[in-house]
Amino acid sequence: MFSLSSYFSIEYLVILLPISVGLYAVLPQKLRRMSLLLSSYVFFWAVSGKLIAYLLLSTLSIHHIGIWLSSIQGDCDRLMESSPKANRKEIKNRYLKRQRLVVTFAVALHIGVLLVLKYTPFFTSNLNTLFRLLNLPLSLTIPSFVLPIGISFYTMQAVAYIFDVYRRKIPADRNLLRLALFMGFFPQIMEEIVIADRLNLLIKNIFTGYESYDGFVIAVAAVCYTIQLYMDFSGAMDLVIGSGQIFGMKLPENFQRPFFSKTISEFWKRWHITLGAWFKDYIFYPLSMSKPLKKLTARARKRLGNHFGPLLSGAIALFCVWLCNGLWHGAGWKYIFFGMYHFALILAGSIVEPLVVQVTKKLHIQRSSLPYRCIQIVRTAILVCIGELFFRAHGRRAGLTMFKRIFTHFSLDAVQDRSIFTVGMDKHDCLIISIALILIFIISVLKERNVPIRERIASKNAVVRFAAYYALILSIVIFGAYGTGYVPVDPIYAGF
Repeated sequence: MFSLSSYFSIEYLVILLPISVGLYAVLPQKLRRMSLLLSSYVFFWAVSGKLIAYLLLSTLSIHHIGIWLSSIQGDCDRLMESSPKANRKEIKNRYLKRQRLVVTFAVALHIGVLLVLKYTPFFTSNLNTLFRLLNLPLSLTIPSFVLPIGISFYTMQAVAYIFDVYRRKIPADRNLLRLALFMGFFPQIMEEIVIADRLNLLIKNIFTGYESYDGFVIAVAAVCYTIQLYMDFSGAMDLVIGSGQIFGMKLPENFQRPFFSKTISEFWKRWHITLGAWFKDYIFYPLSMSKPLKKLTARARKRLGNHFGPLLSGAIALFCVWLCNGLWHGAGWKYIFFGMYHFALILAGSIVEPLVVQVTKKLHIQRSSLPYRCIQIVRTAILVCIGELFFRAHGRRAGLTMFKRIFTHFSLDAVQDRSIFTVGMDKHDCLIISIALILIFIISVLKERNVPIRERIASKNAVVRFAAYYALILSIVIFGAYGTGYVPVDPIYAGF
């Protein structure tokens, strides 16, 4: 059995994807779903081995729980129809309690497994630290678990499915094979090798030995890591969407040019869109619309006004979202810090927005003008890079030290003596990356202006169309990072 590391591996592009497409094309309609499911499980087996059992158990459990919820809803509907109006409210509440117990069980089961596998070592090590601080003669053994690939992703899929059945947004799917394909369709689960992989060695060297570098080099590493992360993840999502389209499935866009964002809040509406939508639908809205927070909003609105009143309860829900967002990315204080960093920026932006409106109005500054929007975009990009510095650093303390060195040890000596080109990239790498980034910037500007690039290429005659396709393929072959001395990028989001 071959192994897979990313969507750009030879095994995926040359073996799994072509065979899957071939089978899908030649098999009759009724067998196509089975062939896709088989391809998906081969993919999971290739990357996780026997840990595919977690995906199977998760699929089986939500299949049964969905039918269970549907059965309760059916009983409730039938009893409501045959009962007088005076009794219907009591019947509805009684059956809602049953459904909530089932949903609570389902969420506890799936989130519990994720917490045990992904977060037990983190919680255990922090408990041992607490015991030492309290001088207690206790020490817990820190366990170690092998994480199945994509467990955070399909756990969220499972929870979303259960909630949607509970809310009657979708009916419970009684077809196990169809539900299994929903959970495990292989293009959903798993970088740009021209840019992301060329930056890898520089980033790895600087973040590992940051004590040896001045503030300018550390700032360069933070910017490079942000670019690498975007190219890696966005590039993978482009391939995911393309793979899905081959099979006639339209997967959601996950990135919409986030570095054109004018605020941090807008950035997170453009970056990893599906994750943000999940947190909004299943954490933010349920909390903000809960009875306690609705009462708090009503009281705060009377005292603080229509703008600041809702911010109080909104801040509580937002805090929970960003705490979960940080922990979703990893079990460590640096990830919690990362979440709290963005929580503070978004909340601060909401608080000062009325003041900003007043100041710009008094100064006769047009907020829609290009210079003002460019300042906002640059400011947002800098704040994002700072956040990614802490995200990539080897721990929260390392991140704080690196951030401090940007200001206390800032120097351009690495540029003047050209030592910046010995850290992990030479002039050749810098030139290729610069050209590629300029090209991506131009394409992004066109897409931001709603220019249909793909459609325009597709509308050209065959000679022009295939010349463009081959030019793109050859540019990756010629300028891609591989060969002697190549250090491949770890699949950054593979553990999620």
